[in-house]
Amino acid sequence: MSTDPTAIPSWAVGDITVHRIDEVLLPPATGSWLLPDATPDLVARQDWLRPHFADDEGTLRIDSHSFAFTLGGLRVLVDTGIGNGKQRANPAWHDLDTDYLRRLTTAGFSPDQVDLVILTHLHADHVGWNTQQVNGEWVPTFPRARYLTSRTEREFWAGYDMEEARKQMFRDSVIPVEEVGLLDLLDVPAEGTDVLPGLRLLPTPGHTPGHVAVELTSGGRRALITGDCIHHPVQLVHPTIGACVDIDPQQSETSRRTLLGSLADTDTLVLGTHFAPPTAGHVITHQGTYRLSPAPADSH
Repeated sequence: MSTDPTAIPSWAVGDITVHRIDEVLLPPATGSWLLPDATPDLVARQDWLRPHFADDEGTLRIDSHSFAFTLGGLRVLVDTGIGNGKQRANPAWHDLDTDYLRRLTTAGFSPDQVDLVILTHLHADHVGWNTQQVNGEWVPTFPRARYLTSRTEREFWAGYDMEEARKQMFRDSVIPVEEVGLLDLLDVPAEGTDVLPGLRLLPTPGHTPGHVAVELTSGGRRALITGDCIHHPVQLVHPTIGACVDIDPQQSETSRRTLLGSLADTDTLVLGTHFAPPTAGHVITHQGTYRLSPAPADSH
């Protein structure tokens, strides 16, 4: 995270400027819980992960942030983080009080200006700022926006036997958006689907059944926002490493390998939804697997 609270990191993708809206650096224990096969010894053997993505002891660094950009005259936000004041079973997510909305506004995306919110999937750390509490009720944070997610994703959770913590997340962060008619469900075929010219959703199932990655194209340049198909750069060198909360671990690995294969040795800018700064980079092949060549942000 930048030590300058007013600095908003960004990357140029053709004529699009993609801003990273920081929420919170997650505690060190997050990595070993989320990616249990990424052991400290395994991580420490990858010198290129240090100092940005892991520390000297092999502890992973993992962030929560959103990406925001303007495209076709529309202000777009991809994923909405954990949110403030949410009752969560995970103590790192419980009852946060961050300046996320101030940072979003500083970047030029005040809540009443956002036109489109894309949800890569419906997990608590990706939908939290969908809503905020006003007079004791959870109401949409972005009242002018359409919220988009895949139909497969929403229908899966509608039929899922949820534990209480997940029911609570839906009650405070998903259902209030649905009740006022702001949530749109998109069919995302195998080849992907265009939301706008230059903005495409690509199916990357496994972490959840309807998970999507977000592709941006402009001026001959391309970027891809990973969502949780890839949580951390260590998964580039070890694509077999999955998340403990993957619904279908084998499908998740398959999606990750397919995605990495399509990105390797191209000029596509990869923007990791949980990657610690510098957050972005290019996938390069190295000794039969992959690494991330970082692409530092500009800060304004």
